[in-house]
Amino acid sequence: MAAIDEAGDPGRAASSAKFFRTGPGDYGEGDRFAGVPVPQQRKIAKRFRGLDRSQVNILLDSDIHEHRLTGLFLVRSGFEKAQNDQDRRAWVDLYLSAVDRGRVNNWDLVDSSAEYILGQWLLRCDRERGEQDHSLLLGLAADTDLWRRRVAVLATFAFIRAGDGTTLLALAPTLLDDRRDLIQKAVGWMLRETGKRVDRRLLIDFLDQHAAEMGRTALSYATEHLTAQERAHYRSLR
Repeated sequence: MAAIDEAGDPGRAASSAKFFRTGPGDYGEGDRFAGVPVPQQRKIAKRFRGLDRSQVNILLDSDIHEHRLTGLFLVRSGFEKAQNDQDRRAWVDLYLSAVDRGRVNNWDLVDSSAEYILGQWLLRCDRERGEQDHSLLLGLAADTDLWRRRVAVLATFAFIRAGDGTTLLALAPTLLDDRRDLIQKAVGWMLRETGKRVDRRLLIDFLDQHAAEMGRTALSYATEHLTAQERAHYRSLR
């Protein structure tokens, strides 16, 4: 923590507090910042790579945003460098515990971790089993908590990058009635990436079935790379 705090800048901290919407009633209400840019946090995480999980947990439980983000960088590096599944699972369990405790509680924290830790672990497990199990992600997506839901959606990016859109498509219908901006953007973004990286037909089929139920933001993100005529068609279904 000291290394992060020493690199802090009060002016940047104030700007970050505004950028991450920490005011009353906003999604980041009450979050505190040291004012350390992300590249500097990555350098600090690299210096402390190999830190014991109990020490990483202390970072994750901090009230300071950059402490938590640096902690998540360390969880990711620990997971990626683990030599066996027992060690990998221990890092995943630590991550899920942090999610459950509400410590992965802003969009940058989620987006820097969900795909690379939880998503990669579940993808690995599915491949070893030879079948898919969406139960954990469906459970997170069914929660009303904004950040648990976004973790579920962003974890599917690991599958999408691997050429599998079915995991996202299992989750997306359960989230369409959530009009919170950060869920709308996440769902639309992952649908768009499914169309780009996996199969355009999967996106089109989903839109044909669900466009009328989708919020404006999710639909806009999902159709971003379609033709103007196609975008107009799906907007007209709402």
